[in-house]
Amino acid sequence: MIDLTDAATAVLLGGSLATGLLLAATRVPRWSAPTLSRRIAPYLRDIADPRGLTPLHPVAPGARAWRRRRDEVIGRLGDPDATRRDLERAGWSVSVVGFRARQLAAGLVGLLSGGLGAVAVVLLGRPAPATAVLPVVSALCAPMIVRLVLASAVRRRSRRMREDVPLVLEFLALCLAAGESLTDALRRVGDMGAGDLTDHVRTAVLAVRTGSSLAQALTEMARTVDVPSVTRAVDHLIAAIDRGAPLAHVLQSQATDARDDARRGLIEQAGRKEILMLLPLVFLVLPLSVLFAVFPGIVMLRLGL
Repeated sequence: MIDLTDAATAVLLGGSLATGLLLAATRVPRWSAPTLSRRIAPYLRDIADPRGLTPLHPVAPGARAWRRRRDEVIGRLGDPDATRRDLERAGWSVSVVGFRARQLAAGLVGLLSGGLGAVAVVLLGRPAPATAVLPVVSALCAPMIVRLVLASAVRRRSRRMREDVPLVLEFLALCLAAGESLTDALRRVGDMGAGDLTDHVRTAVLAVRTGSSLAQALTEMARTVDVPSVTRAVDHLIAAIDRGAPLAHVLQSQATDARDDARRGLIEQAGRKEILMLLPLVFLVLPLSVLFAVFPGIVMLRLGL
């Protein structure tokens, strides 16, 4: 017990000393001040570099190869294609490598937190065999929590876009019925609308203005959004453009179908919530009712009345 307490105290004091030294080192002017190349880089414009941030000291080939290899190793952890698709659906402006690095940082934070928890348990004098497993468990759970946060962000954003689909389609149909072209109608929706779906519409309009065809821009938007109602509406819209069908009628029909889908989803969600509402009734209200009904009789029997 004394050895464990001494070891925990040593770890705590050593970690505090290392943290203090690192914080003091970061505040040293020679280290914390920006370098000369970083300070004058925004004022040096190079024609070959459109960003105008040409470094004065280029990265060594060995360091460049090491960074490329590091990005490849981090990006191959898990399924990079599925992770990239989820990041696009969530609207996060982070690459697969950045997301893996975020998971790795969360794992390190979890390992540190678990280690501090184990040290605190030992210092309190109540060590247990499971205390040694606490840092490993926290280090494994932290990346999973980051992944669950991403999945939750994907679900929330998809739900918001599903709710906006009927309104956007009806507004497009109204603009087309007023005599505007499909590109102008999309531009008007992107300018006047607000939300995640209208952001994708603005991206599609920008792609059309920069040289992409309308079909390609809409197909890319449907792939990025990955919402069934949007994909179905884009497929029918592209087919109507190819066949020369009236676009306003097609969009109005798709808006009606989207509202029907939203209504069915709402009914299914209400059914699931109804089952969840039974849990407090069965496990809380019903036992209390039985207790209030039976307890007075038990007391009376014990009193002999």
